Amino acid sequence: MALLDPPPAPREDGEGSVQVRLDPRDRIATAKVFAVYGKGGIGKSTTSSNLSAAFSLLGKRVLQIGCDPKHDSTFTLTKKLVPTVIDVLESVEFHHEELRPEDYMFEGFNGVMCVEAGGPPAGTGCGGYVVGQTVKLLKQHHLLEDTDVVIFDVLGDVVCGGFAAPLQHAERALVVAANDFDSIFAMNRIVAAIRAKARNYGVRLAGVIANRSAATDEIDRFAEAIGLRRLAHFRDVDAIRRSRLKKCTLFEMEDSPEVEAARQEYLRLAELLWDGVPALDAVPMKDREIFDFLGFE
Repeated sequence: MALLDPPPAPREDGEGSVQVRLDPRDRIATAKVFAVYGKGGIGKSTTSSNLSAAFSLLGKRVLQIGCDPKHDSTFTLTKKLVPTVIDVLESVEFHHEELRPEDYMFEGFNGVMCVEAGGPPAGTGCGGYVVGQTVKLLKQHHLLEDTDVVIFDVLGDVVCGGFAAPLQHAERALVVAANDFDSIFAMNRIVAAIRAKARNYGVRLAGVIANRSAATDEIDRFAEAIGLRRLAHFRDVDAIRRSRLKKCTLFEMEDSPEVEAARQEYLRLAELLWDGVPALDAVPMKDREIFDFLGFE
């Protein structure tokens, strides 16, 4: 009888794949760190920026890091498209020591500090490298030591090793989804990515933020089925859409009952996250399973 091959030796995170491994020296240990994921176009940047604003209004020192090559995560906070970390590194031929904090960090609404990591040209590099370089710069300039909350706003629909890199830094991961098939289907795959990273890092799933949705029945039904929780619900309020066009946060928009309700929900969510939400061990469905689960005949 042939002998069985011995089992392969366990590999460190990142070995045998194209994902980026975190240098333990680059961990963010001085702040509560959240990573915001979700389907492209679902409102992650709007959610992240208003959540940052809410944390700041609770008296917290906040840093928001945009992780999308479009570098449009923070413009409602800063009122402009700021240079990216990759842009400024390229301008000094990647000599980190020549950079000053004001070259890549910009103050926004109510003191929220904003950084756009940017990304390599399409098809030429790894977004995880960019996130790593951004955190390295922040640590080198001691900019994380006076920060209470860090929010990573992550490129939509991509959960490859590179763009899963913020999960290596985060304490809790949040998923933004609407009450529809496409965003819940995407959320299921993001939950799988978070679950995979949780095997090697401290990140844990916090829950789902329902956005641009009158109802939450499908989100809630899916959440109950896999062991997820809904943390907040933001309706499809036109003032939120207009705030992007006016390049400002919801807290700077004209008052109305709908706007005030959304503001209070952001403040409630910020308080909830600051106080700490229990970690979830949600078990994602297989693609065919969720395809059959969602919707109705």
